[in-house]
Amino acid sequence: MPTTLIEPAALSAHLADPDWAIVDCRFELARPAWGALAWAAGHIPNALYGHLDRDLSGPRTALTGRHPLPAIAALSATFGRWGIDEEVQVVAYDQGVGAYAARLWWLLRWLGHEQVAVLDGGIGAWERAGLPLDTAATVRAPRRFTAAPAEGLVVTTPALARLVAAGALTRGELTLVDARSADRFAGENETLDPVAGHIPGARNHPFSDNLDAHGRLLAAPELRRRWAGTLRERPAQTLIAMCGSGVTACHNLLALEAAGLTGARLYAGSWSEWIRDPARPVARGAETF
Repeated sequence: MPTTLIEPAALSAHLADPDWAIVDCRFELARPAWGALAWAAGHIPNALYGHLDRDLSGPRTALTGRHPLPAIAALSATFGRWGIDEEVQVVAYDQGVGAYAARLWWLLRWLGHEQVAVLDGGIGAWERAGLPLDTAATVRAPRRFTAAPAEGLVVTTPALARLVAAGALTRGELTLVDARSADRFAGENETLDPVAGHIPGARNHPFSDNLDAHGRLLAAPELRRRWAGTLRERPAQTLIAMCGSGVTACHNLLALEAAGLTGARLYAGSWSEWIRDPARPVARGAETF
């Protein structure tokens, strides 16, 4: 069973398999309704639609980031409603680069479901392969999803704040890696959050660096080469992944897993939660070490 990536041809052989669930995760931050409309206009046959805000995130509060993790009970109920249990292989896809699909991939793995893969290249790769789309509604019989949350995969804001204050990043005990673009990391072009910059001591590895020109994940050797430049001889187990709101950070975690670099964790609140407290430190400019 695939646990990181799957090719369109491999998925096409299982479209009618009741033990395979396909979830369309297309989304645009500036147009939250767009993904569902795109799904209705044409989707991979038998694909359900998973909305980033409603299905793959919890309620936003004054203390959270833009896409907080869902409560485990609520997320388990969603997966059960989608007909997912321990027997089901899940395939997630989005409009191309996998940033939103990787969020579903990580959420399932967080709750102990290893049988999940991202369609490499998304719906664009599917169409380039000459495979069909459908507009019919998808109905799957509900199943019982039993969560077995993986201990330690999530780093909270209070825990990270303590680590930053204690100098864990500067001493090399932890490697905090931000998946946002270089200009947002540097605080030069912030359009989504009210404060620009990054957490002091963080390193920048834009998730787009994991991709080729067609939005497909790079081959494992090239991923390892690029991540070696970010890790700088530290093991992947020291890595905490973050971004603006805990979504594209999951793409970095997917890339690490595909490269065989396992053991990294997610700072789920990410930048948009870090800046909720103005007392937390903020840095601007490029990396300083």
